[in-house]
Amino acid sequence: MIGLAIAILSVLFPVIHLFLSREPRTKLRVVRILLLYALVVGVGVMGLLFGFIPHVFFADETAKMIGWPPGSPFQFEVGVHDGAWGVLGFLCIWIGGTFWLATGLGWALFMLGATYGHIHQVMKTGDFAPYNFLMIFSDGFIGIWLLVLLFLYWRCGRFERKS
Repeated sequence: MIGLAIAILSVLFPVIHLFLSREPRTKLRVVRILLLYALVVGVGVMGLLFGFIPHVFFADETAKMIGWPPGSPFQFEVGVHDGAWGVLGFLCIWIGGTFWLATGLGWALFMLGATYGHIHQVMKTGDFAPYNFLMIFSDGFIGIWLLVLLFLYWRCGRFERKS
């Protein structure tokens, strides 16, 4: 499942990065690297490559894997939404500061809302299609992971306005 792989890679890649790096592993640096990868992989890759592309270019196939009826114009809207967030996730490589806060917070809230929607569909309609049911775990993890990392980064003194 792509979503679970993305969730795992968003943790595994920064751990490998930190392990291979010769720079000291200060609390701030560890949280910063974890957060940057969460933004680039969990938002950028997930949104652009695994949200935008399937929903826009393979809409009917994607709908079937989610357990939705094919032919809905809503697929295009979801795809463009995911693509826009994906671009923001990749921009985090070059833009830091409160841009990270806005990108991470917005995507985390979307992921938690999507998690609720997937749970609702399972409970109400029995939709256990792979891209509905398994997304509960990946979307939920990514949303919570981003919120935890944003909080830790804030606790390290980041996101403070400079006078």
